[in-house]
Amino acid sequence: MGPSARVLVLVLFAAALGGCGSAEVKDSAPKSGSTRIPDLPDDPVPRPLPRSKYGNMSQYEVFGKQYRVMQTSSGYKERGVASWYGTKFHGRLTSSREPYDMYQMTAAHKTLPLPTFVRVRNLSNGREIIVKVNDRGPFAHNRIIDLSYAAALKLDMVTSGTSLVEVEAISFDDPPGDRPVRKTTTPQPAPVAPAAPSPKRIDEDHIFLQVGAFGSRDNAHRRRATLEDANIPTVFVVEDTSVSPSLYRVRIGPIRGIVQYDIIVEELENLGIADPYLINE
Repeated sequence: MGPSARVLVLVLFAAALGGCGSAEVKDSAPKSGSTRIPDLPDDPVPRPLPRSKYGNMSQYEVFGKQYRVMQTSSGYKERGVASWYGTKFHGRLTSSREPYDMYQMTAAHKTLPLPTFVRVRNLSNGREIIVKVNDRGPFAHNRIIDLSYAAALKLDMVTSGTSLVEVEAISFDDPPGDRPVRKTTTPQPAPVAPAAPSPKRIDEDHIFLQVGAFGSRDNAHRRRATLEDANIPTVFVVEDTSVSPSLYRVRIGPIRGIVQYDIIVEELENLGIADPYLINE
C-alpha cells in the first residue's frame, strides 16, 4: 500500500473510531437499577503526556468537512455548546484507541491534540471540571466538546443533554516561537489546585453573545442595525471604558437556553458573521 493510500485508510479509520462522531446527543445514561453506577471519579491531575500514536493525523475528514488538528494546545480557549455521550459508546475504542469508559473523566474534541487536559466550566451554574481529551468529535453542528457521562454528571448537564460552557486547555507546551532547550527530566504532574469554592449559580439573564467589538461607535451601530434588519432580537451596544481608547461591544441577549443559541448562531452564519463569543456578566 502506497503512502497516500495509507493516509486515506488512517483518516477513514480514525473517523470511524470517533466515539461520538455521528451522535446528536442526547445519549443514554445507565438504566436505573440495572447495574450499580460507580461513584464519580476525581478529576484527573493534568501532567505532560506523549502524543497518542493514533488520532493525531494533521487533518481528516468527517461528513464531507475537513478538520485540521492543532500543533499545540497552548492558548486554546473557547466558549460554546457541550454535549455528552454514554452507553451507546461505552467500551468502544476512542480515536486514540483507549477504550471509552463513560465513568471516567474524558472528552472528545475535533482538533485539540490527543491527549490534552482541559478545564470545562458550565456557564449556567458555574461548576468546573478537568477532563482528558482522548477522542474525536462531536461532529454535530455547533458543538465544541463531547463529555463523558461522568463529566456531564459532575457539570449537572445530563438531563438537559447540552450546556453552554467554556473550555480552556491546560497546556504543557511552550508558546509558539518560544521553545527553549530543556534538560531531559522526568515529567512532573502539575501542582494540585486548591479546592474550588462551591459553584455559584449564574442567572440566565447574565449570558450574552458578543458579535463584534469596534473602536468606532458608528461601526458598532451599523453592526447592530444589520442584525436588527435580519430580525435578530435584543441587540444592543455597550461602551467599554475599561480600555483606552474605549471599545463599543455589540451584544445579543440575554441568551436563554441552547435552542435560542443555536438559532441565533445559524442566523449569524447566514449573515457571514463568524465566531460569536459567549460572555456572562
